[in-house]
Amino acid sequence: MWQGIDVPGDTCELVIIDKIPFPRPDDPLMQARQRAVAEAGGNGFMAVAATHAGLLLAQGSGRLIRTLTDRGVVAVLDPRLVTARYGSFLRASMPEFWTTTDREAAVGALRRLRAG
Repeated sequence: MWQGIDVPGDTCELVIIDKIPFPRPDDPLMQARQRAVAEAGGNGFMAVAATHAGLLLAQGSGRLIRTLTDRGVVAVLDPRLVTARYGSFLRASMPEFWTTTDREAAVGALRRLRAG
């Protein structure tokens, strides 16, 4: 559901992304692209896999915010978004959201949305 769905308003107040959407490591096209970047002196992982994942995270997050009045929570459950060195790169690809790693803060935000 990374693209092609439009659910504006109160219908969608929570988007859950269970893991960072990296391309399959055995995908021959992605492997070739990463190898080409590495052979040119770049970082194949960052230029290909992380960039691809960042695009999909932005698209997935965009399922929540479709209009100026839409509100909700985007919950990325993969701890690598916070713990991995590439996490800041991926977070920068997403819309500017208030962030927390506190489950209760996120649940509280959802309760406030439901109440108000």
